[in-house]
Amino acid sequence: MSAELPPQIQNQVAQLQQLQQQAQALAVQRSQLELALNEAKQTLAELDKLDEKAVIFKTVGTILVRSNKDQVNGELTEKKETYEVRLKSLERQEERVQTRFQQLQQQLQKALGGGTAPQGA
Repeated sequence: MSAELPPQIQNQVAQLQQLQQQAQALAVQRSQLELALNEAKQTLAELDKLDEKAVIFKTVGTILVRSNKDQVNGELTEKKETYEVRLKSLERQEERVQTRFQQLQQQLQKALGGGTAPQGA
């Protein structure tokens, strides 16, 4: 069927597919970042419950290293802030991709005569 479509339409369909793949990849990245952010928040909450003199270990590669509460707290807070910034950036990217996807989809619908089959069909 794609051989019957003009090259411009074929190009737009390919762009639409690329945008869909990009949106899926961004969603996966966002999900991973949200998990990391939640983990950092939970760890910070647990860290706050500990006494100042509590013995704390952190992972460095595949080993555990003794550390102090303030250092771990600082590192985790920095990670959390980094995750939050990256998450906002990813959300903006997702919005741009979604907007472009919708624009291209509308253009394709117009180019194909405005009539498309319902999505469930």
